[in-house]
Amino acid sequence: MKMTRVYVAGVLCCLSLLGYAQTEVFAPIKEALKTGSAKELVKHFNASVDIDLDGDERTYSKAQAELVMRDFFKKHAVSDFNIVHNGSSKDHGLKFAIGRYESAGESYNVLIRVKEVDNVHLIHEIKFRKE
Repeated sequence: MKMTRVYVAGVLCCLSLLGYAQTEVFAPIKEALKTGSAKELVKHFNASVDIDLDGDERTYSKAQAELVMRDFFKKHAVSDFNIVHNGSSKDHGLKFAIGRYESAGESYNVLIRVKEVDNVHLIHEIKFRKE
């Protein structure tokens, strides 16, 4: 009985640390979205990134992506952004976060997928879907 409690406590501790590590990966991305800063957000983009703005999905270079996001933030100024869930895909080595972007009475569900490249987590895909 005692060993089971120790095992359960150990598993919960590991899961807690895993969740914390994932939260840390997304912390600077969250701040860039929360402030509506394309300049800060693009620092976390891979060399090319898939951006989906309410069904209009395209692949952009990092430089193009900054202009696209700057335009989006200008048209849909952020009033709040929060990450509501994060996790990872064991098969592809991707981490993901699901967030909620608020702008002048509009809400968007946001999916962010990152992958580790040279020991740095970079955004490969970001989707904004209007609710």
